[in-house]
Amino acid sequence: MTQVVQESVKMLEMLPESEQEFASQFIKRLVLAWDPDFTKLTPEERKRLEAAEQRVDSGEYVKDSEISW
Repeated sequence: MTQVVQESVKMLEMLPESEQEFASQFIKRLVLAWDPDFTKLTPEERKRLEAAEQRVDSGEYVKDSEISW
């Protein structure tokens, strides 16, 4: 979790519950405006994906084509 996210959570926790819900809905709208189809990767997701691709390329995993389905 980044420092910005931690600070944001702390600020949200200071709000009354009714305002927390409003803030949560606003954040959801921001995320949907940024990525309406939830297809973009965060920097952390990009790193995990690239690491997984490297493991596949190095033969650490079995490919679909090698499995007798």
